[in-house]
Amino acid sequence: MNVGQRVRRGLVVVGVVGSLLVGAASIRAAAAWTAASAPLAISPASAESLSARLADEEARSAALQAQLDELRAGAADLTGALDVARTRISTDAATAAALRTRLATATTRLATLEKSLARARAAAAGSRNAGGSTRAPTQAPTHEVDDGGETDG
Repeated sequence: MNVGQRVRRGLVVVGVVGSLLVGAASIRAAAAWTAASAPLAISPASAESLSARLADEEARSAALQAQLDELRAGAADLTGALDVARTRISTDAATAAALRTRLATATTRLATLEKSLARARAAAAGSRNAGGSTRAPTQAPTHEVDDGGETDG
């Protein structure tokens, strides 16, 4: 049985080595097949081209940052102008309210003066008709109107 065992062991070793060789050959064939079916059409970028692209992108980034800073400054200017405009609108609204009040007061005074003038004219016309004189009618008394210290213009 010694000879039979040696033969059997030899056959097993030859079988294992053969299996390993067949496995290695199939792996090499698969690698060759994959390489043949998917060749590199475009070579990878070189370090110099990557460095140049990085420099271009950095320059573009700096330009965009400068534009962004300009936009921020413009927005700050517009915000300031908007605040000034809001303040002016508020002031103008207050002035308009004061002018409306003055106009209402002046309208009331004018109505009072017109009534007084109408009464004076009626009285003058009545005295002319009643007295029969040829004298010119007297002027109605004048009333000074206070305009709040403001001048025209």
